[in-house]
Amino acid sequence: MSRTPPRIDRSRVTTYSARKRKSKVRRVDEATPHRAGASFAEFLGSIPGILGAADLRAVIDATVKAQRGGKTVLWGFGAHLIKVGLAPIVVDLLERGVVSGVFMNGAGCVHDLELAMMGRTSEDVAPALDDGSFGMARETSERLNAAIAAGAADGLGMGAAIGREILEGRYPHKQRSVLAAASRLGVPLTVHVAIGTDIHHMHPGADGAALGATSYRDFETFTGLVATLQGGVLFNVGSAVILPEVFLKALALARNLGHKVDRFTTVNLDFLRHYRPSLNVVERPTRKGGRGYALVGQHEILVPLVAAGIVEGLETRRK
Repeated sequence: MSRTPPRIDRSRVTTYSARKRKSKVRRVDEATPHRAGASFAEFLGSIPGILGAADLRAVIDATVKAQRGGKTVLWGFGAHLIKVGLAPIVVDLLERGVVSGVFMNGAGCVHDLELAMMGRTSEDVAPALDDGSFGMARETSERLNAAIAAGAADGLGMGAAIGREILEGRYPHKQRSVLAAASRLGVPLTVHVAIGTDIHHMHPGADGAALGATSYRDFETFTGLVATLQGGVLFNVGSAVILPEVFLKALALARNLGHKVDRFTTVNLDFLRHYRPSLNVVERPTRKGGRGYALVGQHEILVPLVAAGIVEGLETRRK
């Protein structure tokens, strides 16, 4: 036997005044329409003070504050940043003294060197993989492997070794090289590799001992930089696995050695939210203090926006 359920009596609903309620969105947070001819600073001030836009402003403000206060600002990135044409943005930040140290994966060196050498990079992987030619570019691998071997012999890290090669070698486009700029300016640049992940590892000139020695020296250098991160900012742009893992171990080692690294800002920029960057960059490292941010979007749009905001913020504070 079916029963008809009782009807809800909405006349008995308890209400309250909207004016007394706490609201998360306010009119003052709304966007202001762009005015033709307005400055970039005006544009940045016109975007909504809500969610991702608020985070973008917070990241810029934290970086400007850190730089002006003489704190450490670290930029880490995967190869994609180089491949989408953003090396000149990083070089500009280096030359402005905004970046205290750079950390990158091995593939970033491949594309940075090729762009410095030829003004172009990035092969079409699928057809090259089909015919066995993928990653077999002779000049790229010869120069990288020779630079790394020479660096190992001289007691250098991989970043310093490849930066020296590009800075001192015949590279017609070296002015846009992140590795060369760091070498020229004396900014620490570390490279963190996994054996077998980069094309020059396949070539007969690759020396596993040299790869391991130079990259391990860079891990020690990077840990030293992380040990100074209190009050600073760390960016991870587009590395989903290697750099987040390296950062977590460097932070653990720095804290184990007694360095106070409790309050700082971390920023992860990528197309989507990945597991390791979310935990190892944004969440776990900032549990004791500071703040982690995730900015989601295309590198070729987000990185210039962040960099331009930093440049504007530093200029505004000088006036």
